[in-house]
Amino acid sequence: MLKVFNCDFHIHTCLSPCADLDMHPRALVEKALEAKLDLIAICDHNSSENVPFVMNAASGKALNVISGMEITTSEEVHVLAIFDSLDNLARIQRVVYQHLSGKNDERLFGVQAVVNENGEVEGINEKLLIGATDLSLDKLLIHIHEFNGLAIAAHIDRESFSVLSQLGFIDKKVKFDALEITPATGIAGARIKYRDLSNYSFLVSSDSHFLKDIGTARTKIVLREATIAELKMAFAGQNGRRVLE
Repeated sequence: MLKVFNCDFHIHTCLSPCADLDMHPRALVEKALEAKLDLIAICDHNSSENVPFVMNAASGKALNVISGMEITTSEEVHVLAIFDSLDNLARIQRVVYQHLSGKNDERLFGVQAVVNENGEVEGINEKLLIGATDLSLDKLLIHIHEFNGLAIAAHIDRESFSVLSQLGFIDKKVKFDALEITPATGIAGARIKYRDLSNYSFLVSSDSHFLKDIGTARTKIVLREATIAELKMAFAGQNGRRVLE
């Protein structure tokens, strides 16, 4: 049976250098449940080590967690990559780390903490996660789809780190599965502002870096279950699956 899922595909944890340290897996899951979200994706900057711990924290609870990452291309375009398994997430993580250089400076960018579902620190990531990879947008999307993932252009209406701010347009050859809009514009506003992108599904996400932001934005999507296969159909408007606007 098809049903409506309240979704947020852009939530950071304390692993992202720009996120609050209170964004550890257990607290994040509790807040998402309080906000009545049904499906979330964890998308830290260029990293994924906290994803399994968020999944563990959500185990047995009324919250589905999709594995993901917010990846920065060589053009400084942010892309949300979401996957059907931790194995495929690990595959894209290896590619990202092969193409990401630099070491984090905690004084400038903040601590990058790997925290388990019990709130215990497992380690500190010392890579420059706030930086850009040397992967082009084209090559990144090839890798995402090669690993059975979906590619969502992040916050396309922002004046920085979006495909439109960095490149000025979306090439039809670039195979995004959906486009993310910030709550400030909203889907209705984006349909007016970006009439030339009418063939894409638009999503609204919270881009939460603080607990208080979780649940402040969501997209309602009609699915049978919370899987990448179902989301792919919804983004394409197939078999009754669809994004509600």
